[in-house]
Amino acid sequence: MRILVTGADGQLGRELQPVLAGHTLELGVWPQYDLLRPDAGERVLSSKAEVVIHAAAFTDVDGAEREPDVAMAVNALGTERVARAAAELGARLIYLSTDYVFDGLKSSPYTETDEPNPINAYGRSKLEGERLALEHCPNTLVVRTSWLYGASGKNFVKTIIRLAREQAALRVVGDQRGCPTHAGDLATALARVLHLDLRGVAHAAGSGDCSWFEFACAIVAQMGLPVTVQAISTAETRRDAPRPPYTVLANRVLAEAGITLPHWKESLKRFMQEQVEVQAKAQ
Repeated sequence: MRILVTGADGQLGRELQPVLAGHTLELGVWPQYDLLRPDAGERVLSSKAEVVIHAAAFTDVDGAEREPDVAMAVNALGTERVARAAAELGARLIYLSTDYVFDGLKSSPYTETDEPNPINAYGRSKLEGERLALEHCPNTLVVRTSWLYGASGKNFVKTIIRLAREQAALRVVGDQRGCPTHAGDLATALARVLHLDLRGVAHAAGSGDCSWFEFACAIVAQMGLPVTVQAISTAETRRDAPRPPYTVLANRVLAEAGITLPHWKESLKRFMQEQVEVQAKAQ
């Protein structure tokens, strides 16, 4: 199968490459695949892909709040260009979206049929990307994930690892709840999705849920360091973008198709062990 992966140099894009090694891959990276360019669709067409996994995005949540027009241009209009080209190719489109399309007012996990209502510019831009992808490419599967982390790029886990080595005490938000998701687990799930005839919307997040505070405590515990972690409120962080307090995702569509992601604690343990091995090899 010929597969185009946009954002191939990102957290998910890098994890997709080994699990899709049996396919012919076109790796779309910036600036060659710049979603702001009017001819971005032509790049997609030239790939002659049978499947387009569209993972490229403007993902800086606070940056999107400061520059909402840029976020919308990349995440929505850029996605429309990709979707139109995928449709012209007769290709399947898998569009990666986010738990931040929800407002966080529920107290039970969000399902694929719950009505989105984003409260920040990033969530609005991704939701519009969902709408445009589904509108312009009939063979589209929107895959919403959450709290993604992996070996490459910036993410919460790597930040906590760094801070725990530098500081004796950490202050971490305790009033936001979601599903930590290992990029490698998500990549494995997407590889299985390729063999299923799924369209519409699916959730794909790590099993179980926690707060950022609980997640940080688990990371520090895995490190075995005497670091104190204190829970603080979202308001105390004074971030530019508002955050939904509860974005736990229920992966019902994939579960019905026989695909489940590991529990976040299991994935974190595996990831931390991998990080220790990488550090040992580097010394």
